[in-house]
Amino acid sequence: MKRRFKLVIAFLVVSMMAALVVGCSSSSKETLTVYNWGDYIDESVLKEFEKEFGVRVIYDTFSTNEDMYVKLKAGGTSYDVAIPSDYMIERMIKEDMLEKVDMTKIDNYKYIDDKFKNLDFDPNNEYSVPYMWGTVGVLYNEEIVKEPVDSWDILWNEKYKGQILMMDSQRDSIGITLKKLGFPLNSRDTKELELAKEELIKQKPLVMAYVVDEGKDMMIGGEAALAVAWSGDAVFMMEQNEDLRYVVPKEGSNLWFDNMVIPKGTKNKELAEKFINFMTRPEISLKNVEYIGYSTPNTGTVELLDEEVANDEVAYPSDEVIENCEIFLDPSDFLKEYDRIWTEIKAY
Repeated sequence: MKRRFKLVIAFLVVSMMAALVVGCSSSSKETLTVYNWGDYIDESVLKEFEKEFGVRVIYDTFSTNEDMYVKLKAGGTSYDVAIPSDYMIERMIKEDMLEKVDMTKIDNYKYIDDKFKNLDFDPNNEYSVPYMWGTVGVLYNEEIVKEPVDSWDILWNEKYKGQILMMDSQRDSIGITLKKLGFPLNSRDTKELELAKEELIKQKPLVMAYVVDEGKDMMIGGEAALAVAWSGDAVFMMEQNEDLRYVVPKEGSNLWFDNMVIPKGTKNKELAEKFINFMTRPEISLKNVEYIGYSTPNTGTVELLDEEVANDEVAYPSDEVIENCEIFLDPSDFLKEYDRIWTEIKAY
C-alpha cells in the first residue's frame, strides 16, 4: 500500500511539473494583440501566423470606427495592430495615437497598388498599410423591389415601410443622406447637416432597424427589402441569396479604405510589422479576400483571383463609379455637430 501510495504521489508530482512546463511554455510565447472589424478575417490566417512565427495571437473585434477609437483612447487595453478606416486613421495621426510603420520591414508593400498610396488620410504612407477597400451602396431584393434602383431616394419610399435597414453608423447614415440632398459627403455646413437630420427623422417611421453585421442575416433571409451596405458585405450576401442586387446610387457615395496600423505604445512593434507584412503576402491576402468578399488593394492578390471575381463590378467598380465617390475625412473639428445630430436622430 505504501509503495502504491508513493507511486501515486510520484505520478501526481510528475504530472504537475509537466503541466507547469506546458503552461510556462505557452505563457512565455510572444503575444500579438489584434483589433479588427467583426467577420473581417479568415481566422485560419491567424493560426498560420502563430505557427510560422511561434507566437500567440489575441484577437478582438469592434463594430464601428467610433467604438474602436473610444476603446483605444480610453487606454487600459493595449493592442499591437488595429484596422480602422480612412478618416479615423487621419484623426488618430493628428492625436498622436499611432506609431510610424517601418516600411523597410514591409517587403510586401511592393504589392500595394499605387492608387491606394499617398491618400489624404496618410499622405506620406507613414502610418498605415492598406488592407481592404470598397464602396457604400444600396442592397435590395429584386423579388420585392420591382422598380429600378439607382438613387438613395428608394430608401425613403413609403412603399417599403418596415422593410428598410439603415446602417447604425453616424458617418455612413448622415453621409449618404448628404449625398441624396446633393451636398458634400464631408459637409461642415450646419444648415446642410440640419437638412440631412430632417431627412433621416422623416425616414425613421419607414426603417425596420439600424444595423451593422446583423443586417447580413436579415437580408439573406429575406426579412428586409432594402439595406445600406458595404460592397464586400454585398458580395457575400449576394452569394447566399440570388435575389439580392447592389448598386452605388447616381448621386455618389463613399469610397472607403481600411488600413492596418500600429497603436501608440505597443511593446511589440517588430512583431506587429511582421504581422502586417504577413497579411500583405499575396497568398495570405487571397485567403482573406475569399473569406470575407471584400476588395483587395494587393496587385499580387488580384492576379490570383478567379476571372469572374476580378471582373465583378460590385467588388471592383468602374473608374466612373469611383470618380463619383468621396473619401471620408476626419470631422473632429466639427465632430460635436455630427454627434449632436446623430443623437437627435436616434432619440427622435
